[in-house]
Amino acid sequence: MRVVDIMMRTAYQCRPETNLGSATEFMWRGNCGFLPVVGEEGRVIGVITDRDICVALGTRNRLAGDIKVAEAMSRKVYSCSPEDDIHFAMRTMRQGRVRRLPVIAKDGALVGVVSIDDVLVHAEPLSFGKVPELSSEEVVKTFQAINVRQVPQVVAKKVAAA
Repeated sequence: MRVVDIMMRTAYQCRPETNLGSATEFMWRGNCGFLPVVGEEGRVIGVITDRDICVALGTRNRLAGDIKVAEAMSRKVYSCSPEDDIHFAMRTMRQGRVRRLPVIAKDGALVGVVSIDDVLVHAEPLSFGKVPELSSEEVVKTFQAINVRQVPQVVAKKVAAA
């Protein structure tokens, strides 16, 4: 199974100069929590998530209309191509610990988005006599790897005896 077989082709996107209010509206209209950020040349230069927007708004004393996507987006982009095998895309998700990948054509243009949700919808359970092309067990393992909690360790301070 290839990425092109299951990806969302009509991906919403934004530009680095888009403000967070508009990016939020794009996510609301598209019923998504992720936008690829496309630069001047039409190439993906970053991504922004609903969590990125929330953290940006919660840590700045500014309105959403006054904060540009470029200030909150991640510039580290994990991606795949439409012709990639879905197992390659899941491996990329695990390595990057991301739930969504921009799907980028050979010329660098954004052609869609594939998410762990899209993968899950196409997964099949293992059964006797049949090995599915995409097993639900493999998808669960990918989801678990993506969601490994990395909680900072809190070390109790010793109080010096007076």
